[in-house]
This record gives sequence, structure tokens and C-alpha cells, in this order.
Amino acid sequence: MVNTEQKQDKVEHIDAMEVEEDETAKQLRLEKEAATSLFNDLKRNCSLLERAVDTIESRFTTRVLRTLPSIRRRLTAPVLAQVINEYYGSDERKNELLQLLNENVESMDMDTNDKTSSILPEIDIYLHLNVLIYLMDNNELEKGLRLANDTVDRLVPLNRRTLDLLAARIYFYHARFYELTDRLAEIRPMQLAAHRTASLRHDDETQATLLNLLLRNYFVHNLYDQADKLLSKSTFPENAGNNQAARYTYYLGRIKALQLDYTSAHTYLTQAIRKAPQNNVTAGFQQSVNKFFLVVQLLMGEIPERSLFRQPVLKKALVPYLHITQAVRVGDLNKFQEGLAQFGDVFKKDKTYTLILRLRHNVIKTGIRMISLSYSKISLRDICIKLHLDSEEDAQFIVAKAIRDGVIDATLDHNRGYMKSKEIVDIYSTNEPQSAFHQRISFCLNLHNDAVKAMRFPLDAHRKELATAEAAREREKELAQEIAEGGDMDDEDEFYE
Repeated sequence: MVNTEQKQDKVEHIDAMEVEEDETAKQLRLEKEAATSLFNDLKRNCSLLERAVDTIESRFTTRVLRTLPSIRRRLTAPVLAQVINEYYGSDERKNELLQLLNENVESMDMDTNDKTSSILPEIDIYLHLNVLIYLMDNNELEKGLRLANDTVDRLVPLNRRTLDLLAARIYFYHARFYELTDRLAEIRPMQLAAHRTASLRHDDETQATLLNLLLRNYFVHNLYDQADKLLSKSTFPENAGNNQAARYTYYLGRIKALQLDYTSAHTYLTQAIRKAPQNNVTAGFQQSVNKFFLVVQLLMGEIPERSLFRQPVLKKALVPYLHITQAVRVGDLNKFQEGLAQFGDVFKKDKTYTLILRLRHNVIKTGIRMISLSYSKISLRDICIKLHLDSEEDAQFIVAKAIRDGVIDATLDHNRGYMKSKEIVDIYSTNEPQSAFHQRISFCLNLHNDAVKAMRFPLDAHRKELATAEAAREREKELAQEIAEGGDMDDEDEFYE
């Protein structure tokens, strides 16, 4: 019996070892397949960049940049070093990149001692971009900062149309490294110079990216006047990408909101929300835009829709703003002050605190409007109690201002101390429906114009049409010549006979 049990234990132990070896072999096989797939994707992107240079077509570079999120999730130092070793050959820059990736330079040099090659600037910048992304994801900020500075210095003397999209990404990650190390103010002069150079070269994507980076730089340091001056002295390129256009309209909306131009701010923030991609990747941007959009909408006297607060991407981030919205909707000044005290730190972090402070007057106006709709005649003392005001004089001044601003349609008796509401006027006798329809029609027309501008057509397609037209004209000439010579007259005579 003992020998039988021992044999069974040995068999089970051997089976367990075989299962463990199978799992290890499977894991190694999967890792090898993932590395091979990543290597092939990087080489395919480099081939697309070569094709973009040969054809001078930016759409191939766009295809390469669209694969960045997928490659970023799978990026590893050995595979990246393998691609760098293959494309750089005996170039000195190869050793710098391999050192940043903590790869063995000597073993890499053994394979390419006799190999010399000149790498395309586009492939060079693309590989630098992947190394920057790898260093950022691994939190190696100092290395990434040095490489970003070197890459930007290499970009400045290059004036190639096919580098526009790649240069824009390099400038973005360059600014991101400085922002993560709290040194964003240091690169402001460099960004201004680069933006001026991109404007002179008509590099649309780089120009738009640098303009947004400068605006973000000013906003981080609360330099709103300088941001407004920059906007007044610069223009946003029409051919820039949709993502940069969404960021630009977001910054415009913030500046207009601070300047009390709430109508323009509402328009710009609405455009930013509609232009931003609707997915989980852009959740942070969607939350930031909607926070300012809600506050601006409240400042305009409108109440946001309830469905906006129920969206999965926005539900948790907009909880403090829901509290403020409810206070403004019912005109409860106490509830507004409670929300301001409870979520004050959140509002300051979101940079919406100063705008929300302006909502106090809207809360009072809303309360007065509801009172005027509920009561045909009410004393100032009752208004003071309902709105939780300090004195009847404050209530009198506030009601007088509301009447003057057109918030309510009522009269104020100062001697007897009461407010008397007038009869409700038919809203369709005013210009409000017309203005609402005008706003919607303008949006549809602008959307149609943008769609027409964004249409793409095949290159040199008109030449094919011209060649076809010329061939048709030649056939017509031949046919006319044959008719003039009378070659077809005999056939026509036979037909009539």
C-alpha cells in the first residue's frame, strides 16, 4: 500500500510540473508573439512614413499617428531598441536612445558595425516620439526632459512639410514633461518662437498645437490677460485637426466667460463639446468643458437639462455642480451658500470658483422671478424672509434692479413697501422664438459649411476628366470630318429606299 501511494504522489507531482511547464511555455509564446506583432507594427509605420515622404501625402502620417494609442499599450524597451538598431545603423544617435532605454549598447553594435545608413528625418522623429512616450509611461521624467529638449532642437532647423504632424506631437510631449516637473513657465519663450516659425512655414497642425499649448501655459499660471492678447494677435488655422479645434474653442469659451461675454462663451463651449470625441479616452476633457458649460449656462439664466448629469462619463464629476444647479433653479440662497462652502475646494481646483461666485445674483433673481409668478402682490418684508436677505432695503434694491433688467414684469411701490406683478404676456408676441430658431439655423448652416470644407477629393482627378473630354472632342472631329466627306451617304440612301 505504501509503495502504491508513493507512486501516485510521484505521478501527481510530475503532472503538476508538466502543467506548470506548459503554462510557462504558453506565457513565453504569447510574449514572443506580442513582441513580434509590435515589431511588425513599428516597421509598418516606418514604411508608411517613407511612403508619405515619397508622395508628399499627410494622410499616411495620420494613419501612423492613429496607431499610437495601440502601440503605447504594448511598447517595450527591447522591441523599441531592436527597431532603433535596425533603422539607425551606425549612427551615433542610436547609442543615445539605447542608453535612455537601459539597453546594452555593445551587444547592439556588434550586429551593425559594418552597416551605414541615413535615416529619414520623419522616421527619426517618430522613433524619438515612441521613446518619449515610453519614458513618460515609466515615470522617467528627467530622461524624458533631456530627450524632449534634444528632439525639439533637432526639429527647429528642419523645414519639411511631411514633419508637420509629427512635430506637433513632439511639442505636445515636450510641454507635458515640463508640466509634470512644474517648470512650464520656462518654455514659454521657446513656444512663442516655435509658434511664430510654424506660422511663417504654414505648418497648420504644429501652429494649432503650439497655440493651444501657449494658452494652457497662460491658464495654468492664471495669466488670462496675456492669453487674450495672444488670441487677438494670432489666428487659428482652418486646416488644423478636429482635436486641436476642440481645445481652441474650449479656451476661447473660458476667456469669454471671464470677460462676462456669456453668449459667446456658451457658443464656443458648445462647439468644444460637439467637436470632442465622445469616448472614455477624452473623459477628462469632456468633464472640464461641461463644468464651464454648466456654469455659463446658469449665468445666462438657463437651467441645464437633467440628462446631462446622468451621463456615465460626467455623473461623478458633476455632483458639486448639480448641487449648485438645484440651488439656482429654486432660488434658494441658503442652499447655494451651503454648496459653495462644501465644494469650494473642488471649484477652486476646477478654476470655476470665481464664476460660481457670480451666480449669487442669479439665485436671487430666480427667487424673485418665482415670487413674481406665484404672487400678484407681496410685501418687501416677505420677499426678504423668503430670499434670506439681511434687510428690506436690500430686497428693495434687488427688486428694483430685477425690474430694470427685465427679469420680472412688475411695479414697485416704495411708500407702501410692496411689489405688484403685471399680467403674464404671451411669449410668442416677443422675439424669443425667432432668436431661438435663428440660433439653430445658424448652427446647421455652419455645420454644413464645415462639412463642405472637410471634403477630400482624389489627387489630380480633374486631369483624367480633361483627358476624357479631349478624347471625346477628337472623336467628334473625326465624325464631323467623315460626314463632310460624304462617307455615310450611301448607307443613308439605302435606309431611305
